[in-house]
Amino acid sequence: MTLRWLLLLACLAPAACAPPTARTDKHVPLFARVPYEPFSSQAVVAIALREWRLFGQPVDDELPSNRPTPMPEDKPERQPGLWQRVGEYWWIGLNPDTLETNWTGMHDSDGNVFPASNDGNFAWSAAFISYVMRIAGAGPNFPYAADHAEYINAAARKAGRFINAAAHTAGNADTNWVVTAERPSQYAPRPGDLICMGRVGARSLLFDDLPVAGHFPAHCDIVVDTAVPRQIAVIGGNVDDAVTLKHVPVTTDGKLATPDGAVLDTRYPWMVVLRVAPLQPPLS
Repeated sequence: MTLRWLLLLACLAPAACAPPTARTDKHVPLFARVPYEPFSSQAVVAIALREWRLFGQPVDDELPSNRPTPMPEDKPERQPGLWQRVGEYWWIGLNPDTLETNWTGMHDSDGNVFPASNDGNFAWSAAFISYVMRIAGAGPNFPYAADHAEYINAAARKAGRFINAAAHTAGNADTNWVVTAERPSQYAPRPGDLICMGRVGARSLLFDDLPVAGHFPAHCDIVVDTAVPRQIAVIGGNVDDAVTLKHVPVTTDGKLATPDGAVLDTRYPWMVVLRVAPLQPPLS
């Protein structure tokens, strides 16, 4: 029996491969938990594209204000086969000690169907990102959360941005994340990276405001293609109640903002790129 299989069998024993703290990934498939293959940007892109295809490959480049509001019965997240998939985003993407792990695209933690008009309280875009990163094999090196602000702030702290003591609470743990915050005018996002913006009252947040002491409404998309000049393709969850692709304008050298910091996309105030870095390959 090879050393690799011995290691895999050892990890099946209770807590055999657990970190010093309590396990938070016992509900995660073994292939992602070990993982069987090294975490990579290519895996992030492949999984995001797979989920997009599952939802019917929707593309929406309209202004958010121009998008029609679907009838409740037409929302993809509430369709048979898809509300369960959203439930998997919650269940696998988040750690098991969070209430949201029992949500689906149309059910609360008690299994009750919530009104479609109330789905804003069950927004799953961050759960989608967490699911993709988890299944891609990020293991304990991604701050899985129901709130995008959690990993935006963590990536900013990893980049050495400690605005104040209140914002710096995770200590040295931040050095191990697979995401690092980059300024949109200085770094061109690559496939597998995340591009993020503040929402609602946080739309005016800038890179220099990070990390924020506490949570704030936000959204992140996964970059899946940069081959077309002056635009990138990104995929996000809970966009039009689905996993949706959109195209984002960039400079000639692939950045979201010009050297003076002016964001090119008038639809979305992109404030940060989360650069994704590979992990060391597993033992073999």
